[in-house]
Amino acid sequence: MEPAANVPVSVPPDPHAAAFFDVDNTMMVGASIFHFAKGMAARNFFSWRDLVTFSLKQARLRVVGERHGDMHSTRESALAFVAGKVVADIVLLGEEIYDEELADRIWSGTYALAQAHLDEGRRVWLVTATPVELATIIARRLKLTGALGTVAEAKDGVYTGRLVGEVLHGEAKAHAVQALADREGLDLAKCSAYSDSINDVPLLSLVGHAVAVNPDSALRAEAKQRGWEIRDFRTGRKAARIGIPSALGIGAIGGGVAAGLAIKRGRATEFSRLALLASQPSRRRWR
Repeated sequence: MEPAANVPVSVPPDPHAAAFFDVDNTMMVGASIFHFAKGMAARNFFSWRDLVTFSLKQARLRVVGERHGDMHSTRESALAFVAGKVVADIVLLGEEIYDEELADRIWSGTYALAQAHLDEGRRVWLVTATPVELATIIARRLKLTGALGTVAEAKDGVYTGRLVGEVLHGEAKAHAVQALADREGLDLAKCSAYSDSINDVPLLSLVGHAVAVNPDSALRAEAKQRGWEIRDFRTGRKAARIGIPSALGIGAIGGGVAAGLAIKRGRATEFSRLALLASQPSRRRWR
């Protein structure tokens, strides 16, 4: 008797294996927090002058490198923008901004890698310096397991504008993943990690299967030396729409943003130049 064709095979979940993905320039093109800030500026949550300052900091990270002090000050400046805002309102806003700013920037190749892990019964987590609320939105829209991210302090459901602990960056990512593994009973030797940045060598070194995705020059060299796999999706089609749009619709949101930019046309010209720098995948050399 011939086996039935096209019958999906059910893969039992592996409770001891997982995959961990960086977000900025790994799962998506550019810096997620920058695009989130841009969406907030379009809604007049803060001034365009503030956004230009934030853009300059993001551009500096792309050109000079993600030193811990730079990363901490940049993330804190972004969190200062939401000080006094209700957490639930920001989360709802993040859903809209995902549709208009982030969904089209997901690297289709990286998403396929994450989906392959899910199909094989492994859990998939985002691990990023991006605020955990935004990281969780991205994970949920991509139907991943969850997200680890930088924690913004909130009191009585309102953001204070301060951080809780350190930015989830460099060694802090490795510590967070180790803590998750201990809590979830993961065998890190059976786990995988994906990143574009030399700063994530501690995370990549923690797992059994490390992959440099769209790597900066320093990580590419490190990966070759260590025999890590390298995947580069920058030579093909940059991104594919993966996310699920909200009920508001992309056209309506995009029109509102365009109108806001038109009102601030003079400043928007300079902002657009900075945005181009800040949103490009990094080709920097670590110093």
